[in-house]
Parts: sequence; C-alpha cells; structure tokens
Amino acid sequence: MSPSDATPDPYADPLAFGQRMQILRQRRGITRTVMAGLLGMSPSWVKRVESGQLQTPGLEMILRIAETLRVRNLADLTGRHALSVDLFTGPGHPRLPAVAAAVNAFPFSVDRPAPRPDHLRARLDRAWSARHSSPHHRDVVGGLLPELIRDAQLAIRQADTAADRRAAQATLSEVYCLSQFFLAYQPDPSLLWRVADRGMVAAQESEDPHAMGIAAWLAAEAHRDSGPAHYEAADAVTRETLDHLRPLLPDAGDDVRAIAGALTVAAAYTAARRGDTGTAWHHWDIARAMADCLPAGYFHPVTSFSQAIMGAHAVTIAVELHSGSESVRQSDRADATAIPSRPRRARHRIEQARGYRLDGRPDTALALLDQAYEAAPETIRYNGFARRIIMEETESASPGRRRRASALAVKVGVLAA
Repeated sequence: MSPSDATPDPYADPLAFGQRMQILRQRRGITRTVMAGLLGMSPSWVKRVESGQLQTPGLEMILRIAETLRVRNLADLTGRHALSVDLFTGPGHPRLPAVAAAVNAFPFSVDRPAPRPDHLRARLDRAWSARHSSPHHRDVVGGLLPELIRDAQLAIRQADTAADRRAAQATLSEVYCLSQFFLAYQPDPSLLWRVADRGMVAAQESEDPHAMGIAAWLAAEAHRDSGPAHYEAADAVTRETLDHLRPLLPDAGDDVRAIAGALTVAAAYTAARRGDTGTAWHHWDIARAMADCLPAGYFHPVTSFSQAIMGAHAVTIAVELHSGSESVRQSDRADATAIPSRPRRARHRIEQARGYRLDGRPDTALALLDQAYEAAPETIRYNGFARRIIMEETESASPGRRRRASALAVKVGVLAA
C-alpha cells in the first residue's frame, strides 16, 4: 500500500477540522447517522462539516463532538494546540509512578514471609472503605496500592495448598480491581488494560464467583468507555458472566447477588450508550428487582450496588439516552444523600448535571457540579463530562454563569488560577 492509500493521521498537520472529525469518527466505528443522532443534528449536517462545506462549529458543539467521539484532548480534534485540553484523561496523579512500578515489577526473590490471609483481607477492606469515605480517594488508595499489590502477589507464590492459592488469587484480583479505580482516566491507558487483564485472569484462577463478577464488571466498564467498536465486547463480558453466576444465585450470599445486579446495570448502560431505549430500561427493571431482594442497608463495597443506588443508575441511563426531560425526572426522584460513598455520590451529581444541561438548565447543572466537587474533588477532576460542561459554561453569554464556571474550572484544574 502506497503512503497515499493509507488512512490519514488526524494528528498530522495540516488537516481541517472536518477531516479530523471524519477520521476519528471512522476509527470509533460510528456511522454518520449514529453520530448525527448523538449530536441532535442531521446526517447531512455531519457530512457537510466533514467535507468542509460548513465552517468549524462553535466551542459548545466542538465539545459535544469531542464527548461523542471520546476524544481525550481537544487538540486531537481541532488541530489547534492552543486548545490542548484533556477531557476524558485527567491529570497524572503524583502516586501514579509508584503504582505503575508495583504493577510492572516481577519480584521473584523476596526473602520475607507473605502476610497472613486475614491480615491482607483486612487491609484490602480498609482500602475499599477509604476509597468510599475520603474526598481525596485517589491519593489515599494510591498510597496503599503498591504494598497491597506486592503482598498479594507474594501470598500466591507462598501458598501451601491449592485452596490457599485460589483464595490468594481472589484477593489479588480484587487488588487489581481497586487499582483500576485509581488508574481510570489517568494518562496511562495501557497500564489500565494490563491491570484489567491481570484482574480477570486472577479471578478465573480463583474460581471465586464474587471475584469473577467484579473483574467482569470492571472489564465491561473499560470496554464501554473505549467506544462503540467495543460495545459488543462489553455485552459479551456481562452476558457470559451472568450466565455463569445465574445458577449460583439461589444459594449465594449478598455480595454475589449484588455483583450480578451490578452486571445487569452494566448491560443497561451499554444498551443506553448504543441508544437502545427498550433494552436499557428492561435491564434496569431486572436490576431493580435484584436490588429489592437485598437487605435495605446493604451496599456492595466495590460496585456500590444497592437499593439506594438504583435511582442514580436511572439518571445515568436517561442521560446516556440523551433524554433531558427524563434525566431531570429521574434526578428529582433519586436520593443522593442515601449514597454513602463520596466518589459515587459525586459521580451521581455529575450525571445529574449532565441531565439538567440536556434539559436546558445550565445554572442547575453548575450548582450540581459544585456539589460534586464538595463531595469528592478528585472525582470531578478526572471526569470528562464534568470538564466539558465547565468549559462550555466559561464561554456562556451570562456573566454570572461565566464567573461561576470559571471559578469551578480553576478548582477542577481545567483553567489556571
């Protein structure tokens, strides 16, 4: 194939905005018709932008396009390095190098005994608790992960029996799952996928249904966030894992039943992202029934699945279906104060903000983003949807809204102080 036959590189200059948009859209596997529907425009509008018949859209539409294409840096779409702003990749956390070093290391010669399984389990439980309770959860978790990773690996190597080894594999899988929460939306996607893969392998080796469910749930999240070309993979992970878990549920404990519910919600999210309204709400109905079978105060330590979270899930499904009025209706019904996890509560506030913005109520959206920041600054700092709304409102025609958005942008790190 000659160089002239190769697919153009959207990162190479000079390429017009429309050309970059077309290349990135095709790489994501999105048709013009689907793209148009997601943007609320016509397929002919998409075609005219891509062909250069229309001028480059304004900032609000550029940001909507960037969200639809999951563009991580605006410069990739615009070609203008003055707009080199990360959207769906947050800043690299100061603890990222230490976590990466622990993940990448293979220490075969360790002359110390592995911690007792109960001690390692208690440390992991405390790490999950810290993640849910701390407003600066990435900092706390990032400080705990390196030793947890090393000790969990050591426990497998020093296991005396097959049963002990399987139990240690389950613990290591969960440690890798905790690592995925830390690594999400940080500027090292290859490390995230490496951890996701290792977590899945360790879960399968453990033969523990709870560990397998958690690993599958996170794998589905990663596939879905990678764009439409990966939706089938997300569906396959959730479907196959649910098929494995379903016969076990009648005799299963709360955690296994909860992870099955979380996987059902994951299937609903993927259907909503695809625009399949009926399937999305059908899965949500099933998950709600599963949540209703759990104790009233139960809260899954990893996925947050519970009776209290179902309202938040309904908001996200409506938002992903681009229904502003339904998003607001579900938002008004959901009780954010019932969510004990600070980062999950912050994420819910961000989803509510997306819904109110879809409904043409940007002042309420900004107020909700302020609440998200108060709940967990590190959640909003790494959330591309929140960053997009804030950036759009810094260009608002309303001076008051512009000031509020600019102040929030400085706190989140989108704009310099």
